[in-house]
Amino acid sequence: MQTAAQPAVQDARADLYRRMDRDNLTPLWEVLHNLVPPQPATPCVPALWKYDAIRPYVMEAGKVITAREAVRRVLILENPGMRGQSCLTRSLYCGLQLILPGEIAPSHRHTQSALRFIVEGSGAYTAVDGERTTMHPGDFIITPPWTWHDHGNPGGEPVVWMDGLDIQIVQLFDAGFMETYPEEVQPVARPEGDSYNRFGHNLAPLEPVAPFARTSPIFSYPYERSRETLETLSKSEDPDACHGWKMRFVNPLTGGFAMPTIGSFVQLLPRGFASQPYRSTDATVYSVVEGAGTVRIGAQSFAFGPRDIFVVPSWQAASFEAHGECVLFSYSDRPAQLALGLWRERRG
Repeated sequence: MQTAAQPAVQDARADLYRRMDRDNLTPLWEVLHNLVPPQPATPCVPALWKYDAIRPYVMEAGKVITAREAVRRVLILENPGMRGQSCLTRSLYCGLQLILPGEIAPSHRHTQSALRFIVEGSGAYTAVDGERTTMHPGDFIITPPWTWHDHGNPGGEPVVWMDGLDIQIVQLFDAGFMETYPEEVQPVARPEGDSYNRFGHNLAPLEPVAPFARTSPIFSYPYERSRETLETLSKSEDPDACHGWKMRFVNPLTGGFAMPTIGSFVQLLPRGFASQPYRSTDATVYSVVEGAGTVRIGAQSFAFGPRDIFVVPSWQAASFEAHGECVLFSYSDRPAQLALGLWRERRG
């Protein structure tokens, strides 16, 4: 057992610390247990945002600032344990973006990777390096790093989507760059669906050149196809005890994750499903696509419904109860953790 230092020793240590401090030194032994904890310790806390409660703020934002003025009219979902840091987990950003009929969010590019998950409305588009894709609820769309992208809404209704970015990861490495395109809208160089036609049918060009480096060459994953896959799985195999039927979005050229730093998933929970607890080191953001249920995260329980968003912090056990058939989209920093040999999971 460690005993308290004698007064003379305490004074000697305090004097040493004062003199060291002038040369920008600090003793490891005073902070070691915080730097190397016995298990993950995070300021991220479990939280849920009811879409019906926050939607009025999103729509009101559309009355007080235009998409052109804002560049990106987004309300950031800040983790209650990390207010003021513009993040939902220690590594990932989350926000809700609104684009109204007739608006354009001007073209720019940045080193941060971004995903769009469409929450409400149809008819808007995202353009990525010369190709547009039309948005529909439940679609998963990628903006690869350093690609020109703009958003527009030639349709007749507001469109809202969830933005997920690896802003905090890029900040950690001080590797953030951004440029504005000289025109508000980039030229369209390829027909809609071109990337899927080239890479989305279990085929690839004879000598494929990855257009977005380590990011999937398919930047739009329509919900219709994802839902069909989940439905087919549910008819042919039993659900996983922790996840129901869960799939990850992949890069067809590599078989790896669709994005190098952000893992994206979609899962189906059958009616009445009660999952076993599951924990992993990747804090995960969820968006409810269909259905209602309850998620228990650590000691807290949250009731969720369509379009709600919630976060499960790193290494906190989560379990689900599905009141009806549920579909959940989620994203996390799992690919980055796997690449660094850090990721760990535990069932039960």
